Amino acid sequence: MQKVDWDWENLGFQYRRLPFRYLSVHKDGEWHEGGLTTDSTLHISEASTALHYGQNCFEGMKAYQCKDGSVNLFRPDQNAKRLKASCERLMMPAFPEDKFVEAVKEVVNANAKYIPPYGTGATLYIRPLVIGVGDTIGVSPAPEYIFTIFATPVGSYFKGGIKPANFWITDYDRAAPKGTGAAKVGGNYGGSLIPGTEAKKRNFADAVYLDPATHSKIEEVGSANFFGITKDNRFATPLSPSILPSITKYSLLYLAKHKLGLETSEEPVYLDQLDEFKEVGACGTAAVITPVGGMQYHDKFIEFYSETEVGPVTQKLYDLLVGIQFGDVEGPEGWIQKVPITEA
Repeated sequence: MQKVDWDWENLGFQYRRLPFRYLSVHKDGEWHEGGLTTDSTLHISEASTALHYGQNCFEGMKAYQCKDGSVNLFRPDQNAKRLKASCERLMMPAFPEDKFVEAVKEVVNANAKYIPPYGTGATLYIRPLVIGVGDTIGVSPAPEYIFTIFATPVGSYFKGGIKPANFWITDYDRAAPKGTGAAKVGGNYGGSLIPGTEAKKRNFADAVYLDPATHSKIEEVGSANFFGITKDNRFATPLSPSILPSITKYSLLYLAKHKLGLETSEEPVYLDQLDEFKEVGACGTAAVITPVGGMQYHDKFIEFYSETEVGPVTQKLYDLLVGIQFGDVEGPEGWIQKVPITEA
């Protein structure tokens, strides 16, 4: 297949409108037959609950071009399950999980010429979302819903790729203790814009959030999950009901235990005990793994392995994860699903 002629190695992380996306509508109690469309504009009522009351959620996933030309999806069934959980939290009907995976494959296949080539480090980012639409002015669930998926080729989320970045620990809260932090909903991200912008003004990659109840524990690193390697070689990641359950994080937990032989745990990560970590990273679909060089909290800077070099355990985890995603390393059963590419 002839790829489009783009500078694949310098894409950046930004939206590019591709020819095809998937759309299905939920009306009269059921999801209607969906399909591909070339229309990139969603036509919705001005009274839609997604606009006024935040009834919306989304997913983030990627398609990977392999060395042999085939195309991988990484654990798409887990994205389907998480989208279902997010929908349920906001009283929206969940799109069927099996149809979700098939719809993702349709979008990838239809836009196959825009999948970045193997070896560039770039990927096809996939954004499924569900929004409440229709004519509703009161605070109540929407009468109708739209499920759609679009895709766009992207480079690294944090500039520099697998290089250490420094982060700023903010006093802003990301989500309430029993709020929507564990769901991938738009409101969680809207509230992150000010602290994220402030962090960047201070020349940090992003903001780090503490637990909203006590401000004594690390929760999330920007829009990614936190993990760390302790000085006694444990892989630890925060445990909290207000953290988004990252598919990347749970994959790393498995790889750290079963491939690297590390002890692993989800546990409270206290701010005043960060010096127990020799390596720290941020992980997620967009970020993949970003090593954390250090964190600034008020007047104190906490440095981890290095501000310029990647720690050895972090590098091994990155190589394993990315190797599985791009088909260079055999992963656990069921982690990879192939996308049949039929478009000429």
